Amino acid sequence: MTNKANGTLRYEALLFITAAIWGMGFVAQRLGMNSLGPFSYNAARFFVGSLALIPVLILKKTNMGMLKAAALPGLVAGAVLFVASSFQQAGLVYTSAGKAGFITSLYVVLVPIAAIMLGKKTPLRTWIGAAFAFLGLYTLSFRDLNSINRGDILVFASAFFYTSHILILDKWTRKVEPIVLAFIQFTVTSVLCSINAAIFEAPEPKAFFNGILPVLYGGLFSIGIAYTLQAIVQSKAHPAKASIILSLEAAFALIGGMLFLRERLTLNESLGCLLMLAGTFIAEWPARRKELAQDYGS
Repeated sequence: MTNKANGTLRYEALLFITAAIWGMGFVAQRLGMNSLGPFSYNAARFFVGSLALIPVLILKKTNMGMLKAAALPGLVAGAVLFVASSFQQAGLVYTSAGKAGFITSLYVVLVPIAAIMLGKKTPLRTWIGAAFAFLGLYTLSFRDLNSINRGDILVFASAFFYTSHILILDKWTRKVEPIVLAFIQFTVTSVLCSINAAIFEAPEPKAFFNGILPVLYGGLFSIGIAYTLQAIVQSKAHPAKASIILSLEAAFALIGGMLFLRERLTLNESLGCLLMLAGTFIAEWPARRKELAQDYGS
């Protein structure tokens, strides 16, 4: 196996791990809502995530030049992430963890479309995989219009902003230090969520204590580890391909909902999962060497 192929597998394995952490994170997000409002929970978990990166920044001997270079993309990414995570977290008040995971994964279709608009070539098999994933998402999430609730609409809105976030990282992570960018975006998101929490929710310290375990999972794993891995891998990966692997978070969200929240799978939902997995495998079918070079850079 060539060094190029080894590098490709390594990056895709990291994206798979990211998807698994995010998927299980939907359980923590639902549990966190038992004691905290959407803005308060997000403020706390993004704050923990930014703190978790400080030792890494010290070990990497981060200097002012690196911080200045990543300041603008970090501010933009953090602002977009604030909107995306706020819509998603608010939606979880009304919809299930499993369903929210699949609706969020609509970026699997939105990213290839946006990537083409930005001048990036997307292989045919990626489009076919995205089509399967979208069909699976529809089969799993919607039986009829009456089955759509307020939470579904809020999470659906978040998918557009997560698409923008993926594309922002694709644009900037090759130009700045990814971990520095990740730290800045987490800090910005936490500050914006804190301001809104103070205005709309006014949480008491006891609420944060009661929600400490979901906050720690959301902060250390979903934010500190998973979002940082995303920033690192997207310095190499084609955004459309990355979005399809990341969309597997939906399957993990469903599994987590079943294991920890007693959410159950219907026949339609099972079929939807299979279609989404099929889409992922189609998009990940072994590429020609030339395509590998285009996807992950030389």
